Amino acid sequence: MDSDLHDDARPPTPAPVKPSSTDAPPPPHGARGSVLVLGFATFAIGTDEFVLAGVLPELGRDLDVSVTTAGQVVTVFALTCAVLAPVLATLTARRARRAILLVAITVYLVGNVATALAPTFATVLAAQMVAAAGAGLFVPTAAVTAASLVAPERRGRAIAAVTTGFTAATALGAPIGTALGGWLGWRSTMWFVAALAVLGLLGVRLWVPARVAAPAPEGLRERLAPLRDRRVLAILATTLAGFTAVYLPYTYIAVVFEPATGGSGDRLAVLMFTLGVIGTLGNLAAGALADRIGGRAVVALALLWMTGSLLLIPLATGTFTAALPMIVVYGIGAFAITSPQQHRLITLDPGAASVLVSLNAAVLYLAISLSGAVGAVGISWAGAPAVPLIAAGLAVVALLFSEWGHRLSRTAVPR
Repeated sequence: MDSDLHDDARPPTPAPVKPSSTDAPPPPHGARGSVLVLGFATFAIGTDEFVLAGVLPELGRDLDVSVTTAGQVVTVFALTCAVLAPVLATLTARRARRAILLVAITVYLVGNVATALAPTFATVLAAQMVAAAGAGLFVPTAAVTAASLVAPERRGRAIAAVTTGFTAATALGAPIGTALGGWLGWRSTMWFVAALAVLGLLGVRLWVPARVAAPAPEGLRERLAPLRDRRVLAILATTLAGFTAVYLPYTYIAVVFEPATGGSGDRLAVLMFTLGVIGTLGNLAAGALADRIGGRAVVALALLWMTGSLLLIPLATGTFTAALPMIVVYGIGAFAITSPQQHRLITLDPGAASVLVSLNAAVLYLAISLSGAVGAVGISWAGAPAVPLIAAGLAVVALLFSEWGHRLSRTAVPR
């Protein structure tokens, strides 16, 4: 195998980092169960982000605001996660991993219970900011914890198991929550999200070891040092452009595929479910492949595949029989960059893993926010068929950033 393909998998040896004094190696048995529980808890948290878009009309009618105003709850949630994820990860880097996970999911639970009880839209926004703070802390911490529970050669698969929970939220959590909202009102959707959070909380408490070896930098300067690394910036830029490309078609799937669905909610649900399932499987496969050939190679393959499928989407929106297989093709590459990107960051500097993964999560949430704005501009200028074409252009930009980061790694230019 070409050594270039393994460049991300065999980074330069980082400077020694003293492990957190509160953490210790977990027992070898039960690691798989712990990782799966972390994946489920991530599924519970990811459901909130994706299900809100499906209940905006009901929320707007109940709280007497327009759908576009109601849509700001999605933006507020994503932006809060983007801002707080790296800050909270820095503040908690030396704390025991399970304790942080339990605090994070409890904050998320409180925010969603407050949302379900909120009397006004302003209260909903405030409550969702609380929930987003918990989500922004939990997701990157869960990924780092999963990677710490397994052998180095299995880190990619462990990260994939956790991040697949986020992807699975689009396949199961969002459709179920949206259906509940249509039948019983949007508040029932939030109670459903809260119930998932309770199950995740219990799972983490019972299955994740109390003491997990997760190295953390000692001082604030060391924690923020990765931001001065151009290799890190290149990988984060790849995440930003790549996931904006991924979420553009997802955010506006109802508009893009309206000719194929004929406005049918049932047909749209089938498309969304199919995309979520295929994306989940693609993310799992990408994690295993990253362990074999390195994160950079997997990201490059996924972005190339995604670019080609996005260019073909406008040709397959005329009929449902054409749209369904097109969604399958697109879904294979759409979420396949999730775990390899985190794999690249962790292997780049294991000692700063918690900060690096939290930064990646923050950028991912920023991409979700940008997808709504970029898509709205594209539709107003050129119509719905322009959305996948814009996304294809962003996927190419992401590939360029990814290869730039790879070149920096090969030439050992850290800054």
